[in-house]
Amino acid sequence: MKEEEIKKVVRESYGQIAKKGGSCCSGPTSCGAEPNLITEISKRIGYTEKDLQAVPAGANLGLGCGNPVALASLQEGDVVLDLGAGAGFDCFLAANRVGEKGRVIGVDMTPEMLEKARENARRGGYENTEFRLGEIENLPVADNYVDVIISNCVINLSPDKRRVFKEAFRVLKPGGRLMVADIVLLKELPPEIKNSVAAYVSCVAGASTKEEYLGAIQEAGFQEIKVLEETSFPMAWMEDDPLIKKVAEKLKLTPKKTKELSQGIVSVKVCAHKPRD
Repeated sequence: MKEEEIKKVVRESYGQIAKKGGSCCSGPTSCGAEPNLITEISKRIGYTEKDLQAVPAGANLGLGCGNPVALASLQEGDVVLDLGAGAGFDCFLAANRVGEKGRVIGVDMTPEMLEKARENARRGGYENTEFRLGEIENLPVADNYVDVIISNCVINLSPDKRRVFKEAFRVLKPGGRLMVADIVLLKELPPEIKNSVAAYVSCVAGASTKEEYLGAIQEAGFQEIKVLEETSFPMAWMEDDPLIKKVAEKLKLTPKKTKELSQGIVSVKVCAHKPRD
């Protein structure tokens, strides 16, 4: 798929998620998931009950593969940027941490998501948050502006991850931190999976290898790059996610082949720093 085609598919798919609720990459039967299932998924990937109760209803769509806010060691007064903010879940958690003196900016390329996030902010009284329309490859943020960048299972959807990390480096202040949770591959996917639109939207086909992902972060100029956690992609997600099931049926993948694929997909939590010099 060409880059613009990928962006169009992702934008339209996540626009539908914003309208219907639920994710297409976080767990079993998660596209249009029920609230109880979204809560279960969120706890499984690192959010606490306190986190879930601390944000406006409707902000958590079950998107993500980790909790970048828990990793970020946010401090009062920090300026935080969320790449692919969705309905604002991680932004609101960050806003609670940085306080009135801090600022949280969420960037998303899906107008429907921005509308939902802004409404959630209004209902929750989050005056220290703002949501901007833009692509993570071309951030609508000034140079050397933010203290911390977070992102949750979004960069894997970008067709130009190197550009994403270069932009992240640009907008971070010297000494700033990058804290992301994402999906990466331990081995390359078969071409039929990699070229599947449905597999791309379900956060699988767009993922790069772990080596390429970390290499792109280093190439952008980041230092002290660390994988803080790595967990295997649960087989249940491969078997039960509607989009992945659709891919498996279309490509006639056997249960054995599906299991083999799942063993090559992992969720990672990565941190890195922009040098102070």
